[in-house]
Amino acid sequence: MKLFSIAFAGVLCLASFVGSAFAQSADHTLTIQLKDGPVVIQLLPDVAPKHVAQIEALAKKGAYDNVAFHRVIDGFMAQTGDVQYGNMAKGYDPSLAGTGGSDMPDIPAEFSKTPFVRGTVGMARAQDPNSANSQFFIMFADGSFLNGQYTVVGKVVSGMENVDKIKRGEGQNGEVKDPDRMVKVTVGK
Repeated sequence: MKLFSIAFAGVLCLASFVGSAFAQSADHTLTIQLKDGPVVIQLLPDVAPKHVAQIEALAKKGAYDNVAFHRVIDGFMAQTGDVQYGNMAKGYDPSLAGTGGSDMPDIPAEFSKTPFVRGTVGMARAQDPNSANSQFFIMFADGSFLNGQYTVVGKVVSGMENVDKIKRGEGQNGEVKDPDRMVKVTVGK
């Protein structure tokens, strides 16, 4: 099963985040150290409480450290978070990266009206909307075709220039040879 198997429709919208959805506590920030510097993500427990709780639990255990950006499509998104097969420090399997999850249960979908725009962080999943587990993606550009189809868990609030430097994949599905990784992932300040 390949997670997050969607067809890139090329349909982009110019939407902006409005309201107080992003006025969250500093306790719900995720900092991802990349080779080019940190990326700070404001997690949205008011939008997707179960997904945010799972991401925070995995980050606190160090499960995301050294996990590859196994699927990166220029002009679309960078996907990571396969803690089962994507850890480049132990047990990395490029042939399986993107098919695994964590030892925690899958999470029921928490779809919202929060749009997928540049910097949005969403949960990757298989065809079943209730199959998200540990994998997530960061949008390089707007992607309105994902709205209401995938769970939004956060928004990059600083370091998007570092996300833009993540090594891109090749081919139709964006698989990356010798991928970049999340060096260290922490929760809160």
